[in-house]
Amino acid sequence: MSSRTSSRISSARSTPRAARLPWRDRAGRFSPLKFVTFLAVLAPGVWIALAWAMGWYAPKPVTEAIHQNGLWAVRLILASLAVTPLRRIGNWPKLILIRRMLGVAAFVYVAIHFALYCLDQGFDLGRVASEIALRIYLTIGFAALLGLAVLAATSTDAMIRRLGRRWQTLHRAIYVITPLALIHFYLQSKIDVTEAVFMTGLFGLAFAYRLMHRLAIPLRAAPLAGAALLTGALTAVVETAWYAATTGAPWQFILAANLDVETAIRPAWWVMTVGFGIALIAAVRLPQGGNPGRAARFTIRAEEGAASS
Repeated sequence: MSSRTSSRISSARSTPRAARLPWRDRAGRFSPLKFVTFLAVLAPGVWIALAWAMGWYAPKPVTEAIHQNGLWAVRLILASLAVTPLRRIGNWPKLILIRRMLGVAAFVYVAIHFALYCLDQGFDLGRVASEIALRIYLTIGFAALLGLAVLAATSTDAMIRRLGRRWQTLHRAIYVITPLALIHFYLQSKIDVTEAVFMTGLFGLAFAYRLMHRLAIPLRAAPLAGAALLTGALTAVVETAWYAATTGAPWQFILAANLDVETAIRPAWWVMTVGFGIALIAAVRLPQGGNPGRAARFTIRAEEGAASS
């Protein structure tokens, strides 16, 4: 056997193992996109650990670490939901390669979030179970944790092959799990729900894009701008309803404050800004009359290999 042939066999055998590394693609090649994404999802955890070690979370380091891990879990869930619409709207098919990494990272952060809560309770599992059963916001959060655990456990190649078409049906549960996580965030935030409202608006955008695709509404600049306006308005309604219900203040005053940009820019405006930005991406990347065929062909190949990415 020639040394060249031996080298090829050795390379073929080593590729599957190399492909398991988070910064390599299915063929075992280094992927800059996956490498940058890996560093991005790792950075918040490193920062939280550093802040704890340096005493920046005093006087309640465990409580603050719990909140920070939960916050990043929700952010990563939304980032994973953004992959598919951005792939379609921006004609960026390679984004599919990072979707699973984002989803698994979200589960890791929420698992650490729960583990830190157990630490805060002195690892008294009986007390932890009692608190989850008696406190509705913990019940909802634990349900979201279980849902993410199921999705993470079924994200492997073997489970995708075993479940077949049922895999996609199962993973659509993320559109139920995300509202549960957001409700948990609202109830835990109590007084200031600004970021929770903003994340709700972003989830609304992701859901609107999915609905538009399902209804065969073109993901072009004009319809996307309309979705941004509608989602922004609904975000203002959600924030108004929350504060009216929790404070008893007249909803008219709350809504007026929401729309008044001179005092502060509220989440509804930021959501509309994000939505208009995505509409602008659609106009630049895939203008009216553009041909998405090449992207579609790449996406089919990428999705076939995404299980290993």
